[in-house]
Amino acid sequence: MAEPSHPRPLPAEHPLTTGATASSSLVQAYRGVRSATTPVWFMRQAGRSLPEYRALRADHKSMLDTCLDPALASEITLQPVRRHSVDAGIFFSDIVIPLRLAGVDVEIAAGTGPVFDRAVRTAADVDALVGGGSLRDDDDALEPVREAVRRTVAQLGATPLIGFAGAPFTLAAYLVEGRPSRDHLAARRLMHTDPDAWARLMAWCADVTGAFLRAQLLAGASAGQLFDSWAGSLSRADYVQHVAPASARALSWARGLAAGDGTTVPLVHFGLGTASFLDAMKDAAADVIGVDYRLPLDEASRILGGTVPLQGNIDPALLAAPWPVLEAHTRDVLRRGRSAPAHVVNLGHGVPPDTDPDVLTRLVALVHEAGAE
Repeated sequence: MAEPSHPRPLPAEHPLTTGATASSSLVQAYRGVRSATTPVWFMRQAGRSLPEYRALRADHKSMLDTCLDPALASEITLQPVRRHSVDAGIFFSDIVIPLRLAGVDVEIAAGTGPVFDRAVRTAADVDALVGGGSLRDDDDALEPVREAVRRTVAQLGATPLIGFAGAPFTLAAYLVEGRPSRDHLAARRLMHTDPDAWARLMAWCADVTGAFLRAQLLAGASAGQLFDSWAGSLSRADYVQHVAPASARALSWARGLAAGDGTTVPLVHFGLGTASFLDAMKDAAADVIGVDYRLPLDEASRILGGTVPLQGNIDPALLAAPWPVLEAHTRDVLRRGRSAPAHVVNLGHGVPPDTDPDVLTRLVALVHEAGAE
């Protein structure tokens, strides 16, 4: 399967085309331009840390059904923007949503995470999965996603929405393991025992998640982020040979989406535990690299040659620390972020569910004030 190429102008009503979000501090930072105020948003800013989210989910609708309810997904996306005054919304969804839309039987088990009806462990399993069909950005199955994005963008105005998608390795790891795993041993085993089957699986995952991301961008998201939650289980050699080509393929679905002035939708690539191959992640055609909490931003910038905008990387554990500790850490992150052409403040992973929301609100104010200073 050849890597897809999908050049296409953004719709006339897209917020990057109309200019509604083009000059926002977030989009400018993603394009390598520093604004007077440093932008900030948080991975997993929507969800369990917010009492309004817990109240909304009190009807016990399943997680995946919630993600595919346009009104609910939009409202959940908007909640942290209203509460914290962050500089972007991140589309509320789940990494396995495109798998479900492509026909994979998956549910989110409480206290466990994604659980699949059957694992994909052999070449025959891969062939059955791939033969069952894929996903295109114009598929009717994606209409709930497009509608949720449209609803959200209409409410956000000048605040950009970031599209959300899981990277191919993270999707493949879930499929092969059949459930969450600590070491992704079965996925890494398939990678080496049957590299042809692995490559077919990764290409399929890349196209499914790429179509999912592209649909969000065409519907109005002003940037896109590819999340590789489990890539940290890989060696550099395995990532470069067996994973990076599929990540590039996924991002290619979003490449070439351009506003009338020719500027394209910026793309962010984030992985957890990926310090040893940040450069390879950048080479997958990302504009911005997200850095987890393990690697100082100035070191990340050095690895990337000092030319790449960065996102990150406050340690989520420090959200529970005394305020002076969190403040000092945040100012250090801001200082180190000056080594990059531009910097978007974020956490080095997602917001823990027991986080005090008032801490996040206070943190946003600190970043904005410190950036202005």
